Amino acid sequence: MEGTRGHILELMVMGILLGVASQGHGAIQTPDYDDTSTPEILNPSWMSTIPNTHPLSDVTMPGTHNTMALYGGSLAECNSWPLALQLRAGIRFLDIRVRHVRGNLTIHHGISYQYAHFGNVLRDVVAFLREYPTETVLMRLKEEFSDTRDIYEAAVRYIHEYANWELLWHSREMPTVGEARGKLIVLQDFSGPELGMRYNSLDIADHWKVSSLQPEEVEKKWRSVYTHLEEAAVGNKNHMFLTYSSGASILAHPNALAKIINPFLHEYLKDYVGHRKRFGVITIDFPGAKLVQTIIGFN
Repeated sequence: MEGTRGHILELMVMGILLGVASQGHGAIQTPDYDDTSTPEILNPSWMSTIPNTHPLSDVTMPGTHNTMALYGGSLAECNSWPLALQLRAGIRFLDIRVRHVRGNLTIHHGISYQYAHFGNVLRDVVAFLREYPTETVLMRLKEEFSDTRDIYEAAVRYIHEYANWELLWHSREMPTVGEARGKLIVLQDFSGPELGMRYNSLDIADHWKVSSLQPEEVEKKWRSVYTHLEEAAVGNKNHMFLTYSSGASILAHPNALAKIINPFLHEYLKDYVGHRKRFGVITIDFPGAKLVQTIIGFN
């Protein structure tokens, strides 16, 4: 079985490399991978059927890595759906990176400015939660491409200006689904007073450095994803697990890696369809809508 998987992986990598070499690039929409501007399926209110008493940590939910990274070329781009459509497609974990300059929080992926600021993110989240109050949104917030280590006051000012203080979950404790409905839960990946839950309180697997698209490197990445998902399935249901299937390097751009990893992830999950499994938050680059739907289905 391992030999067959390795051979399939080699063929997939060869296909990706041939595609990169030919670069007659058109947008692709498959069940696993989507770099078009519009998701194939929308799931805006999927949390409405989950019992209020469930711990939020017991929910399996899809997320996007570098959620707002839509610009900057293939090394910088991690998604193609705008935030409003990501939320309506079913994405409930956002990975938001802000550059802090003189109190302004602009959205960046490394050097690449994403033509947005933190207020744009908050506006979309507020609009979504007002339209779908049964839902909740988790947001990792961290500083990127600046090193002030002091974004707390700026973040609070943006929240007051573009959202409202009561929208937030103001506790480090894990809420139930009922308590989380209609709330933005900030996963605070920066220092300062309490703004939400601490990002590092989650059980996280984020092995993002994938040195190349060589089969052994991709297999190493997939193995880290597989191992953490297996741990999440049997782990403490009161503790939230977060698994990043994404990765990158100069020789493994996010889109190229996602074209290989996303089908592996989808096939792995489909083997468990019909079972009540908890996998936690699964964070993806360029997710396909049917992959998102499969993740949602475990609830």
